[in-house]
Amino acid sequence: MVADKRLSDVGNFIRQQRELAQQSIRDLAKVAGVSNPYLSQIERGLRKPSADILQQLARAMQISAETLYVRAGILDPSEEPRSGVVDAVSSDSRLTIEQKQMLLSAYRGFVEGNAEPTPS
Repeated sequence: MVADKRLSDVGNFIRQQRELAQQSIRDLAKVAGVSNPYLSQIERGLRKPSADILQQLARAMQISAETLYVRAGILDPSEEPRSGVVDAVSSDSRLTIEQKQMLLSAYRGFVEGNAEPTPS
């Protein structure tokens, strides 16, 4: 039962993000490298996408793959530190895809620039 809810949740989330970006299912499928029927089945919660497919979809939608992994039950949100910034930017419908990409790129640049150097 939990798996069914997760499939439905990730599918609904993908559909919402696609619709917010005003992108057709055909366009997203093409950019992500999956077939239209397969993407439709994912959105309707009928198929369980692999981590690779979720990553392709996230890249095509320019959102965090981790967000899709958590929604699909592949990644436990309690296991890794999450950034509320990434989630907030990714899910904000007031921002265009280009704006989201620019904000996340700048944010990641700052975070990576502040990372502790690993000892050699």
